[in-house]
Amino acid sequence: MKKSVWLLMILVCTVLIGSGCTKEESNVLTVGMELAYPPFETKDQYGNPTGVSVDFAKAFGDYAGRPVKIENISWDGLIPALQTGKVDMVISSMTIKEERLEKIDFSKPYAKALLALLVNSRSDVNKVEDLNREGKVVAVKTGSTGQIYAEKNLTKAKVVPFPDESACVTEVTQGKADAFIYDQLTIYRNNKKNPDATKAVFIPFQDVEYWGVGVKKGNQELLDQINAFIDEFYVQNGFEAITEKYLKEEKEAFDKNGFEWFFSDLNK
Repeated sequence: MKKSVWLLMILVCTVLIGSGCTKEESNVLTVGMELAYPPFETKDQYGNPTGVSVDFAKAFGDYAGRPVKIENISWDGLIPALQTGKVDMVISSMTIKEERLEKIDFSKPYAKALLALLVNSRSDVNKVEDLNREGKVVAVKTGSTGQIYAEKNLTKAKVVPFPDESACVTEVTQGKADAFIYDQLTIYRNNKKNPDATKAVFIPFQDVEYWGVGVKKGNQELLDQINAFIDEFYVQNGFEAITEKYLKEEKEAFDKNGFEWFFSDLNK
C-alpha cells in the first residue's frame, strides 16, 4: 500500500515538473535568421549568433517577457519555417514585398535600404542602365530583392543567381560577372575589401526598400506587439545604440556620401 502511494506521488510530481517545462518551453520566442549577413545577422568567434538583428530580437524578447532562441536558417527556408511553425518570427534584413505578403505577414518597417552595384573595375559599367545589354553578366543572391530587380529590369543581361553574397562578390572580383546587385552597405564593405578589383556604384536607381519582421499569417497578437515595440525602440534610441555598437564607421561614410541610413526614424 505504501509502495503504491509513493509511486502515485512520484507520478504526480513528474507530471507537474513536465508541465512546468512545457510551459517554459512554450514561452520561448523562436526567431529565424540567416546568420550570413554581417553585421546584421552573423556569428561570433565561438559560433554564437550576434549582430544588429540579434540584439534587436533580444530587445523585443525583453519587451515581451520571453526568452529568445535564434534559429540559423538558409535564406530560402525562412518563409517556409514561418509557415510551418518552426519559428515564431523572422528578423533577417528581409524586405517587405508584395509576393512575400502573399505568404506571411510583416510588421511595420523598422529599417530601410537601397540597392547598389559592385562592379568589376575593368568593366565599362558606370550606371545600372549599362548592365541592360547583351553580353553583360549580373550576379545576384538567390531570393534577394537584387534578383527581383535584375530579372525585371535587366532583361537583356544574363542574370546568374548564387546562394550567398560571397559567391557573387567572387564572380565580380574574378571578372566572371560585370556586377553584383545588393544593398548599399554590402557593396560599400566589399568595395573596401577589394579596392583594386572593384568599384562601387551608389545610384538610387529604385525606390527605398523597407525591412520588416515576418510572422505567420494571421498571428495578429504577435504582430501588434512587435509594432508597439518598434515604436518604443525608436523613442528610446535603441537603433542609435545598435549603430554605435556595430555600424559606426559605416554610418559616418553614409552621412558623408548623402546615402539613406537604415534607421532614420520611419515613423516621423
